Amino acid sequence: MSDLLSLFPSGSRLDGDGTVVVGGCRADDLAAEFGTPVLVVAEQALRARAREYRDELAARRPGSRVVFASKAFPCTAVQRVMVEEGLGLDVAGGGEILTALKAGVDPGLIVLHGNAKSDEEIALAVEHGIGLVVVDNADDVDRLEATGRPQDVLVRIIPGVTADTHAHVLTGHAGSKFGLAPADAAALIRRIEHSPRLRMRGLHVHVGSQILDVEPFAESVAPIARLGEFEIYDLGGGLGARYTWADKPPSVASYLDALIGAAKQHLPASAQLIIEPGRSMVCTAATTIYRVTTVKRGAITFVAVDGGMGDNLEVALFEQRFEAGIVGRFDGPGLESVTVVGRHCESGDVLVDGVPLSEPAVGDLLAIPATGAYCYTMANNYNGNRRIPVVLANEGVPRLVVRRETWDDLMARDVD
Repeated sequence: MSDLLSLFPSGSRLDGDGTVVVGGCRADDLAAEFGTPVLVVAEQALRARAREYRDELAARRPGSRVVFASKAFPCTAVQRVMVEEGLGLDVAGGGEILTALKAGVDPGLIVLHGNAKSDEEIALAVEHGIGLVVVDNADDVDRLEATGRPQDVLVRIIPGVTADTHAHVLTGHAGSKFGLAPADAAALIRRIEHSPRLRMRGLHVHVGSQILDVEPFAESVAPIARLGEFEIYDLGGGLGARYTWADKPPSVASYLDALIGAAKQHLPASAQLIIEPGRSMVCTAATTIYRVTTVKRGAITFVAVDGGMGDNLEVALFEQRFEAGIVGRFDGPGLESVTVVGRHCESGDVLVDGVPLSEPAVGDLLAIPATGAYCYTMANNYNGNRRIPVVLANEGVPRLVVRRETWDDLMARDVD
């Protein structure tokens, strides 16, 4: 269990009494100040990852761009960190457009995605001067032309690549709901090239998420190259993150070696490349701290905490594996295999199945690392749950960036 620390944000350590310290802040102090559950982001770990992506891409393809996939963690404070580190922002809806603008990004560095963009979202994008809109279908073109304003666009292509990941996060295979098959895309490209308002700038491709092999990324390049030469190629994101002992994701360097190597082989040397890391950018920069509320021993020992699928849907939706430890006793006595469950009225509300914990008891704090990707994104109000706060921890100073919801918040939209 001493290796559990390696799953926490870089720079984390154990204090003299064994309490985990994230971003220079003790887990018990964070719980006392902000309550539980609480999602803690180590700011320096987040910045270091952004710089790694930025610098590694620049070394291989000068003039190219890193654009953070905001959907992985669409929190204004997180987006602002990315902007401060020189990254653009990828958004996939109206709310992400607004938080990106609030974060201070240059609108020209925003890329808008979506397979079913609304009239309102299209209007927001055009009115705010968003740099690139990724066209997913002919209806996108209709809506963009109807605004009467010029707009730079990319066309999303289905490369026909099936990566080894969960079916729910595959996007590049034949039959994907995202993008167009090359033959259909070719016809839409010709239409855009003759549009009086739209400017055809290039192509976009994405093969999926939590991919732990570099080959699918490289394989996605040749299919789009056959559609012609363009100014911009957005090669998407999808690099996997390390959630547990078994995960061995490629390094950023090896991922880019494969991707940029394929680009050099198939794409024009003058073209600008864009990459869109999301999960691998934020996953390991955050940790969630819970309070144990119930321990029930029997055929299975259930350790229930004060959160669950309301703040982490990754397990129920994608069967994602996490690890966990009792704060102060990662290496404590009496390790027993337990199932950590949440407080919601669903049998599927499981956070970690079969994890060794040291003598878990009511009142203990439990820490789950690698919760920076999609946990905040998919937080919900199931069973009247109040969504949890987000705290940025930096060199021992915690800063609340998203407050915990209140009961009044839950009732605010009720007009009856």
